[in-house]
Amino acid sequence: MQEPEFESVLAAAQSGAEWAWARLYHAHAGRVLGYLRVRGSTDPENLLGEVYLQVARNIATFDGSEENFRSWLFTIAHHRLLDERRTARRRPTEPVAEFEQHPADDGDATADTALAAVGTDRVRAMIAQLAPAQQEVLYLRILGGLTIPEIASAIDKNVGSVKALQRRGLEALRKMIEREGVPL
Repeated sequence: MQEPEFESVLAAAQSGAEWAWARLYHAHAGRVLGYLRVRGSTDPENLLGEVYLQVARNIATFDGSEENFRSWLFTIAHHRLLDERRTARRRPTEPVAEFEQHPADDGDATADTALAAVGTDRVRAMIAQLAPAQQEVLYLRILGGLTIPEIASAIDKNVGSVKALQRRGLEALRKMIEREGVPL
């Protein structure tokens, strides 16, 4: 959205217009959901709902640009993820096997799709080897599209620490790629 458009959509959402909420949701929900998934949420879709519920509760107090809104949204997502993890530690559950429903294979899966999935899985596995703080910074930077100051605000660290975490994380990934390679 362009800035004047965002301002009018925000004002409409603050007054309760459903179309404006739909615009805000469709503009940002995919990235937030991706962030929650790669950060290991046990129920990312439900957590996304909680994020937007919090946004709905506090939208009247929000004032800022679309970049500020995105930063605010990812800060809420980060905090809800931390809440989910705290709750899981207090109330461990018995693991239950889940079976994914896959449509019948028509043989239409292409080699490109398969290779892309292998490459994505490999990159995720490499990022999983990083320190948790480095993973958090890289996911917020890559998936969230947040700036260094926005990440610092979201995870309650100073800008210098975030820059260092990003630099160390990227350097570690570079070394892994040189050593192991990433399938293309």
